[in-house]
Amino acid sequence: MKAEQLRRIQNAMKEAGVKAWLLSNFRDSNVIASRLVGFSPEIHQTRRWALLIPDEGEPKGLIHRIESHLAQSMPDSVTFYSSQNEYEDGLRGMLTGLSEVVMEYSPKNALPVVAKVDAGTVELVRSFGVNVVSSGELIARLDSTLSHAQLESAIRAGQECRRVMMETFGMIRDRILAETPITEYDVVQYILGQFETSGLIAEHEPNCSVGPNSANPHYQPTAESASPVERGSFVLIDLWGKEKTEGSVYGDITWTGYVGETVPDEYEDVFRIVRDARDAVLEGVREAFEAGRGVTGAELDDIARTIIDNAGYADQFIHRTGHSISADLHGAGTNLDNFETRDERPIFPSTSFSIEPGVYLPDRFGIRSELDVVISGSGKILVPTEPLQEHVIPILAE
Repeated sequence: MKAEQLRRIQNAMKEAGVKAWLLSNFRDSNVIASRLVGFSPEIHQTRRWALLIPDEGEPKGLIHRIESHLAQSMPDSVTFYSSQNEYEDGLRGMLTGLSEVVMEYSPKNALPVVAKVDAGTVELVRSFGVNVVSSGELIARLDSTLSHAQLESAIRAGQECRRVMMETFGMIRDRILAETPITEYDVVQYILGQFETSGLIAEHEPNCSVGPNSANPHYQPTAESASPVERGSFVLIDLWGKEKTEGSVYGDITWTGYVGETVPDEYEDVFRIVRDARDAVLEGVREAFEAGRGVTGAELDDIARTIIDNAGYADQFIHRTGHSISADLHGAGTNLDNFETRDERPIFPSTSFSIEPGVYLPDRFGIRSELDVVISGSGKILVPTEPLQEHVIPILAE
């Protein structure tokens, strides 16, 4: 762990009123701990290790003797162990004098994105008379807080994703007018080709959903199963990508279109509801930061959910309103969620997240409208993917 990273962590601990943070890992099951210490995926980790970070002073490490190379990334104070008894004694020694530590633990698994430490390790720590509380807010402060360079990469990625989205709708239009057959899978391959040209990468393939397939938020077409895109098709496209530079941050957007000159009312009516929910959440973020008051992910989720519930689609809004975005598409920071989970962590400056409410009507269609928010270090609200979608796109309109 670099000295600069240690200072950053300890400063965040002081701001949050945390006295001690116990990072614990086994075979990289706690990827948050690995990132904070600076272990890349290539570093061999097959045994348990732990690092106790106080809010002031030198951290203490615990490492298996056969993986002494891990000590190179830890502070100077490291204890080595081999046996189970040595591990437990070493952990007990590290925790002596402490009454409480934070760990990647979530009570009742309320925030799965935080819950990276197994129940047995939590039990072991508690057996030493040390209370374990969640590191969730610290993770939101640290793991999802972006550098200036990362914020700039998020803006560029969002802008490029929007460009690719427009190019993709244009390609569909050209293929339909030329009477050239095209499927959902063909659209996905076109997007990937655009990403290759523009230098974007993604951890998995984007999505194109036609008609009833769009009512499944995580539908994924294959070459064998893809539905055709043809006149009269409702089309949902969800794409995401980031630059190839290490540490770059994702852009992630969803738009909808209809293969025709005009859009039928059934699609446009539902879209307006989703759009209004999306925009209300964005306005809620802006108002909170302009007023200098905090706002939580749960509060923002409630804004969207209230609008969609009042429109009569409560049971058709089946996922959270948005997710943290970082170098990971779904980051460990604050999610806009008071539905799947209860994320009462605040939204912090220097972070990015999506706003993507949706309404899904089984066997008919689904509408989601997704934008990215980037918050600068000074609290300025940026939307890289503006101008935003205001109506379902009539793909064949002049």
